[in-house]
Amino acid sequence: MDSITQAALGAAVGGAILGRRLGRKAVLIGALLGTLPDLDVVLDYGDAVANVTEHRGFTHSLFVLTGLGTLFALLATRFFPATAARPVHFHHWWWFFVLCLTTHPLLDSFTTYGTQLFWPLDVPPVAWPIVFIIDPFYTLPLLIALLIGITTKKVRNACAIGLALSSVYLLLAAGAKWSVEQRLAPVLAEQGLQQAPILIQPTPFNIALWRATIINDDRYYESLVGLFDRQRSLTLEPLRRNVALEEYALAGPRGQRLAWFTGPFLRYETRLIDGQETLIATDIRLGFPGFHPFSFTLATRDGDTWRPVETSEQLETSRDLRLETLSRLASRAAGDVTALCASDFIEPQWRAEPFLYHC
Repeated sequence: MDSITQAALGAAVGGAILGRRLGRKAVLIGALLGTLPDLDVVLDYGDAVANVTEHRGFTHSLFVLTGLGTLFALLATRFFPATAARPVHFHHWWWFFVLCLTTHPLLDSFTTYGTQLFWPLDVPPVAWPIVFIIDPFYTLPLLIALLIGITTKKVRNACAIGLALSSVYLLLAAGAKWSVEQRLAPVLAEQGLQQAPILIQPTPFNIALWRATIINDDRYYESLVGLFDRQRSLTLEPLRRNVALEEYALAGPRGQRLAWFTGPFLRYETRLIDGQETLIATDIRLGFPGFHPFSFTLATRDGDTWRPVETSEQLETSRDLRLETLSRLASRAAGDVTALCASDFIEPQWRAEPFLYHC
């Protein structure tokens, strides 16, 4: 999630645990702890794929953060001994530090990017996307609760209420995703895609409109499913992955690392960069169809051979989400099925024919 949300979550957790004993200090310390795991963004691994796939790594590990929280609790107990009036014992400090730190990666795991909760175990990032990386409907209850708690000095009660409301929103998001899964199931079964890899995630800034991406060898399908679509039949819009290039893209360590991070949700293409034919992979999970921000160089052509690059580069996207696009997205989320199709902004060369359905 974004830094404001993580700071607000840490502040609310801190206030709910030690607000009665520390007052506003619990909110301030909690906010700092809530942003601490994201300090890994300053690390440069010297490679674009590494920079992306190592993010949310060791600094987001439940093992590392629990150990760090325990260390902080020991230090706080040593240097800030309990007083008779409102004692703060080791177990108070332990819950405070550990929860302020670990709720950060746990919330991140509810987004599409994924989080390496179990680092250093060699397992793919955990991702069960039920919220977009920026969702004001989740963040606002926390911010309002913090403001009320700080101004009224009822820190603990206000923070607890804010956490309860934001948690209810997550439950609503999980229920919305389940509803979308149920609506998609018969469509996928009809097309023989029930065993295909599928990713269902909310579209930007809301949980009313969901995007489904289904992988089927050289094709992948995009679909928008809204909670307010009533009984409208779902559409699957087929696109091309250019999977003939996959073997060469994933031959090197950079490609293998990227595949570990994304799973099968990659699209491949070639471009002429600085006079050299270059093989590029795009993570089609992140962003929105036509606005995918993560594309990486993985190989260059040497005669008839593709050679993996030693250092990958991330290519800048030339497209930005405009106000008109966001307006169409909002209309589609509100139930206007004519406002937007999943593939409206996809370049023509990626469209596959024949279409199974027409949006």
